[in-house]
Amino acid sequence: MIEDQVLDEARRWLGTPYRHAGSKCQVGCDCLGLVRGIWRALYGREPQRVEPYSADWAEARGDCDPLLDSARRYMRELDPGDVKAGNLVLFRWRDGAAAKHLGILTGAATFIHAYEGHSVVESALVPQWRRRIAGRFAFPETVQVRGSTSSP
Repeated sequence: MIEDQVLDEARRWLGTPYRHAGSKCQVGCDCLGLVRGIWRALYGREPQRVEPYSADWAEARGDCDPLLDSARRYMRELDPGDVKAGNLVLFRWRDGAAAKHLGILTGAATFIHAYEGHSVVESALVPQWRRRIAGRFAFPETVQVRGSTSSP
């Protein structure tokens, strides 16, 4: 199952230092870079090019929600009751703001994420995190990348 592959790959990233806009396992990544790296490991390449971004990209872009929009474009959105380990979760820091953080569920109450000032860690999905969830998504079994189908 794809969730098992996602989970195995996410665990390989544990301990990777936090680096803004990085996406290299055991070299450095941010939360988006973690998911980009997992995607590359599973499907061979990323589904879209990621432009350079600043730490305050969500605030600078205004009313759009690019992480949530991209997740909806390439992944299957899940109802809260359908989630399981290996699914992607997106978080928004406050109501009305763009989703700005993401991680991989490792269980009903834990997730792996790249956390600024730390590294890629597994954290408890405590109420402070849980109430900020903006979306839940399943990685696809196969993906269409530039005209060819890729399977993990």
